[in-house]
Amino acid sequence: MSDSSIPAEDAAATAGIGFDDVADETRDIAEVPAVELIATVAIHLMSSAAVHLGLAEEGDETTDLDEARKVISALAGLLQGSLPYLGDHHARPLRDGLRSLQLAFREASTIPDAIGKGPGEEFTGPVFG
Repeated sequence: MSDSSIPAEDAAATAGIGFDDVADETRDIAEVPAVELIATVAIHLMSSAAVHLGLAEEGDETTDLDEARKVISALAGLLQGSLPYLGDHHARPLRDGLRSLQLAFREASTIPDAIGKGPGEEFTGPVFG
């Protein structure tokens, strides 16, 4: 049986939450505008990338460039796919943040990627400092 064929009541019980809780969360998420949801997810991805780049208070303890590469690429894909819906007001700060993370990745790498081959550059094009 695939996950998609599990009734919502059974999925909620398996997860240890009540069906009413799932229904409430579904109603809540339905009220969130898509642009706000996209921006929120993008900010979470940015925060994760910053931590993996060692830019958090913990510094080198959390540095993991492989994880940072994955998150930055996911962020770039999300933003590129969402640009037609975000509008300049929402897109500009998210794109600036992405670019900053891409540059921080290049700086943190001991063996820099070729221009255009860094994380997310397949979506954004080459990033120059």
